[in-house]
Amino acid sequence: MAQPTQDPAAFLDAHAERARDELFDFLRIPSVSARSEHDGDTRRAAGWLRDALAAIGLDAALHETPGHPIVLGEWRGAPGAPTLLVYGHYDVQPAEPLELWDSPAFEPTVRDGNVYARGSVDDKGQLFLHVKALEAHLRTRGALPVNVIVLAEGEEEVGSVNLEAFVEAEKARLACDAVVISDSAMFAPGIPSILSSLRGMAYFQIDVQGPAGDLHSGSYGGAVPNPAMALARILATMHDADGTVAIPGFYDAVRPFPDAVRAQMRALPFDDEHFRAEAGSPALGGEPGYTVLERLWTRPTCEVNGLLSGYTGEGAKTVLPAKAMAKVSCRLVPDQDPLEIERLMAAHVARVAPPGVTVTVTHLHGGRPWRADLGGPLFDAAKQALAEVFGREPVVTGEGGSIPVVGDFQRVLGATVLLVGFGLPGENAHAPNEWMSLDNFHRGAKVIARLYDLYAKA
Repeated sequence: MAQPTQDPAAFLDAHAERARDELFDFLRIPSVSARSEHDGDTRRAAGWLRDALAAIGLDAALHETPGHPIVLGEWRGAPGAPTLLVYGHYDVQPAEPLELWDSPAFEPTVRDGNVYARGSVDDKGQLFLHVKALEAHLRTRGALPVNVIVLAEGEEEVGSVNLEAFVEAEKARLACDAVVISDSAMFAPGIPSILSSLRGMAYFQIDVQGPAGDLHSGSYGGAVPNPAMALARILATMHDADGTVAIPGFYDAVRPFPDAVRAQMRALPFDDEHFRAEAGSPALGGEPGYTVLERLWTRPTCEVNGLLSGYTGEGAKTVLPAKAMAKVSCRLVPDQDPLEIERLMAAHVARVAPPGVTVTVTHLHGGRPWRADLGGPLFDAAKQALAEVFGREPVVTGEGGSIPVVGDFQRVLGATVLLVGFGLPGENAHAPNEWMSLDNFHRGAKVIARLYDLYAKA
């Protein structure tokens, strides 16, 4: 048994193997929020996390929602000190296609210093390192230098549909000086990063209905409009030939990033060819006039996520399909509003839809974009903690993805939000063979433990 110490970092070193074993137990729970057959597993993951928080000394409980429960842990033993709210999510993406995994998706497997499992980096590993940082303080000192609230949801991967209402209803209980979130990636191995922006989201389903049922393409083709072709024509109008989104009004509310910020982005050691090869794409593309990082971090997009129509089985079936469907997502940047993008999308589709079919646009979910003001004691403390643990100054980055609750925290709680992630590029967060660096998991816990001390003294 390791000797007691007053140093949280030394405690983390001494108990690193146990921390990994506990993380692996968490990862074995298939908490896939999008699949009803995993509802029991998702609740089990919530209970596991609640028990882990209670075991280290937090008051922890499950709070029911119309969907999956919210886990809330609280430690309020530092009167007069700031209060930090730690947010994360215990739900994970579906693991399919399972045949593309090199090891079972819910059996953590270590290769080359990385743990491979669904949820390893998004977000169980990054959430759990915060639990370990809290434990290190409580076990070595018996107290934390700041008050801490841990809030973990089970619906981030399905749009956080019940979290905003919970934050609104519990805003007095959740009142805090700052929010800390680890659900993002570092710029590169060994280069610690602070995230300055997130893109928002507007997600749609487009349904095209033609005849009452599928028809023989020989008997009816050429005389009855084809919904699959109609959908293809609609989708083709969403971009110009150069990759610019062609939906009228789409860019009207975009607030440009400052030239100084764009210059910092262009100075980062980013290799376009490496990025292309990592993606496995024959070429890179996108909106002209911007670098790859600027396209990913500062510009909005419109992408087709899925298509469904007609016969797709083995062999031939000469059918004129009765209907067609597409899933379409728009990533948004400040100051685009998901509801305004919904209006623009519906108007555009109605304008370009060919005659002879009925087209419906359904807005499935959305979230606002976010941009940070990178000044103040919290960011200063984060920069110092990252520099101490990683041995170099952090860089400021952006993120192409979305974390819908970030804007809600700022709007409802009026709190500063710090996004400091410990994933890495290429970690396959929503794909087969998702992984997280175990070294980053360990270092990340040290960073957060040090952050508490530095922020308390700011």
